[in-house]
Amino acid sequence: MQDVWTVSQLSEHIKALLEARFETIWVEGEVSNLRRPASGHSYFTLKDDRSQIRAVIFRSAQKLPFDLEDGLHIACRARLTVYTPRGDYQLIIDRVEPRGLGALQKAFEQLKAKLQAEGLFDEGHKKPIPFLPKRIGVITSPTGAVIRDILQVTGRRFPAVSILIAPVRVQGPEAPPEIVRAIDVLQKQRDVDVIILARGGGSLEDLHPFNTEEVARAVFRSPIPIVSAVGHETDFTITDFVADLRAPTPSAAAEMVVPSREQLCRQIDGSYWHLLHVQRRLAARRRERVAEATRRLKSPDRILSDFRMILDDHMDKLTLSMNRTFAGHSQDLRYLKTRLAQAGPGDRIEKSRMIVAHREQQLVSGMRSCIKENRHGMDRQWIALQNLSPLGVLQRGYSITRRLPERTIVKNVAILAAGDHIDVQVALGNIRARVEDVL
Repeated sequence: MQDVWTVSQLSEHIKALLEARFETIWVEGEVSNLRRPASGHSYFTLKDDRSQIRAVIFRSAQKLPFDLEDGLHIACRARLTVYTPRGDYQLIIDRVEPRGLGALQKAFEQLKAKLQAEGLFDEGHKKPIPFLPKRIGVITSPTGAVIRDILQVTGRRFPAVSILIAPVRVQGPEAPPEIVRAIDVLQKQRDVDVIILARGGGSLEDLHPFNTEEVARAVFRSPIPIVSAVGHETDFTITDFVADLRAPTPSAAAEMVVPSREQLCRQIDGSYWHLLHVQRRLAARRRERVAEATRRLKSPDRILSDFRMILDDHMDKLTLSMNRTFAGHSQDLRYLKTRLAQAGPGDRIEKSRMIVAHREQQLVSGMRSCIKENRHGMDRQWIALQNLSPLGVLQRGYSITRRLPERTIVKNVAILAAGDHIDVQVALGNIRARVEDVL
């Protein structure tokens, strides 16, 4: 009984040991007893034919390429921990990948339906492939036969095209993030006009990296056109639907992206001789038109003589018309001048000036009378106001008595008592007094 642990202490110690020993592990098994409470977390049991373990995927970490279902065979990256209130050890999962053909096919169909509903497969998003790219970016394994086939085809068809290889793994759980990084890196390179994403054929499990959501979205958001050349001609992946162009094989992708130099030379030669033939025919036709125009062209002297006579004729007509117009305007001007002299404004201005002077005298006289009358009225009102003023009454010998200290006017002796102090206001000043008696 030297060291006695509590249950909580033992659970915490076990939790520390397990988390230190199994920090990040990959576990494979079958999903069962899946439940999703209102919290949004996913709880289930991961089992095989002999054992089982509890597992949880928290809502903040859930970014699955497919929906979990009971019976799916998956591989998950997790850390091992202990839920101390019950003493259960469990997996906290942050990444899930399908295992087995059934799970892979279900994940493929689910992701395809999801991305198609979002519009990632629409033709309106497809970018055109450049006719003759300066540099081609190739994302593939650097050691496989795919890169050799692409280099062989591009070297045969157009040796001057530059190839920039972004080496990645094309199989396994590390492949998707490497492919995404390679796409981002090629977008930052100068003069990369098109990208070929390629790998050889394989099973559905081998092609799984090209059926992941992260790779599909990286292909969709790339501003550089991407050609998908994954697997054989009968293989279809999610990247085939998202890419701007699908090639049945990597070699076919190289042929679709790089034109044949020999064929281009033949086309240029054919266009050159065709253009030369057309130019010669056009020159001959124009020489014939020049000769015909030369035969039909009049002498410049004859043309100028005709124009001189036409100009003299128009000059005579213009002079006659201007003289007639000038005479008519002169007659109208004399008539208007006569009418203006008869109806001149001088007399009207003088009459108006006299009327204005008379009205001004009337206005001044009326205003003086009005001011005088108003002044007499104000004097009468001032006298009446003086008669009604209390100060006028005081001038006649009366006074105003107020009780102190509230200064209430005394109208009735009933409000006074012997000893009260009063203030008596007369015409010229005030008197302070004390009441001796009230009668």
